[in-house]
Amino acid sequence: MSTNPRRRLAAAVTAAAAALALTVGTAAGLPAAAASHTATVAATQSAIPFTGQPANPGQATDPGQGGGQSSGLGQGNGGSTGTTPGNGTTPGGNSQSPNTGQGSNGSSQQEASPASAEESTGVVLIDTELGYENAEAAGTGIVLSKDGLVLTNNHVIADSTKIAVTVATTGKTYEASVVGSDSTKDVAVLRLKDASDLQPATIDEDSVDVGDDVTAVGNSEGQGQLQAADGTVTDLGASVTTTAQGTEDSETLGDMIEVQADIVSGDSGGALLDDQGEVVGMNTAASSGAPVVTGFAIPIETALTTAESIIDGQQTSTNTIGYPAFLGIGVQQDSQSTQSGQGSQSIQPGDGNSNSQSGQSGQSGSTSQTAGAVVAGVYEDTPAAEAGLTTGDTITQIGSTQITDGTALSSAIAEHKPGDTVSMSWTDADGQSHTAEVTLTEGPAA
Repeated sequence: MSTNPRRRLAAAVTAAAAALALTVGTAAGLPAAAASHTATVAATQSAIPFTGQPANPGQATDPGQGGGQSSGLGQGNGGSTGTTPGNGTTPGGNSQSPNTGQGSNGSSQQEASPASAEESTGVVLIDTELGYENAEAAGTGIVLSKDGLVLTNNHVIADSTKIAVTVATTGKTYEASVVGSDSTKDVAVLRLKDASDLQPATIDEDSVDVGDDVTAVGNSEGQGQLQAADGTVTDLGASVTTTAQGTEDSETLGDMIEVQADIVSGDSGGALLDDQGEVVGMNTAASSGAPVVTGFAIPIETALTTAESIIDGQQTSTNTIGYPAFLGIGVQQDSQSTQSGQGSQSIQPGDGNSNSQSGQSGQSGSTSQTAGAVVAGVYEDTPAAEAGLTTGDTITQIGSTQITDGTALSSAIAEHKPGDTVSMSWTDADGQSHTAEVTLTEGPAA
């Protein structure tokens, strides 16, 4: 398999884990939400300007949005790694990819090869930009309809500010928007702008059995062409537990199809085909640290059930329809927070994402003694900037909701939609109180 010379592997996993969405960005300055991904290169685009205390390479950061998103499960931009009772796995961020082909102990696994036209039908290449993280990502998707509905993993598009989708069989690229996503199911649905007459993938209505031959098709290593990896089903109903790197938080995907196939970074969201070329699952995770790769796929019927509720606009406690509301700040985390994973502070470039544990008084780097969400920085041209928030301010109230920490701020913003106008109160570093009306904008994908 050829490798772009600008890409290099980043050994950033803390458990034996391999992720399937591929993210690139500034190697030294990447937030943890992108730093554990398989490849890092010098950024090809500028990050959205951020005024405040920059994140050190060791500090955990997150793109932050009002969706109350967990950084652990299934976020390709969430820097997740994970473990299961056997091999480490993750449906989340991109970690060092496993060895493929010939293992060090002499065992072998059939290497992936370019996908055929038949295998490529209904499968698309996904490229995203993460404007708030100065990074890019790549993954795969499955065409659901002629007019451009595409199924993929939530972690492929999480935190993205721009999405481009290329149809593998025609080479045509479309701008895409997020219809909705569910991080707990690791499922997202995209809509391709001005798409028509696309060839949807053929969905298998029957379940697979252990021992069945399968083929995993995906944008392997983000190289921009589909690869097909042959393998077999080794287990059904498997569970995959993920842990965000540097944290103790974990979430679990259950009822997964376990396969022995050469699944690697970039394959997330791709099609797992049966021997008839029909889709039986969506590639989501893989192991590393062993000569033979174990992959995991969400059963296609399970993924479609979640997708259908998103397409129908059915709001649930775990999904986000469209894009989340966005304030545009970084929030300090408690210096003792296990979720920051670094014993310092975490810049949350949104509203105080649900991963933020504090923003409380007496934090490292802040002189504020007021309970609330402490602002670590402000992004330009956002509602927070327009309201006059600055580094060191402490947000104490959103609407009628008292804000005690970053988590409370995230929850309060999550109750609103882009375009909503809310009252925000805060205390500046000098102890002066302020109140302003802010109109929340559209944030990065949840």
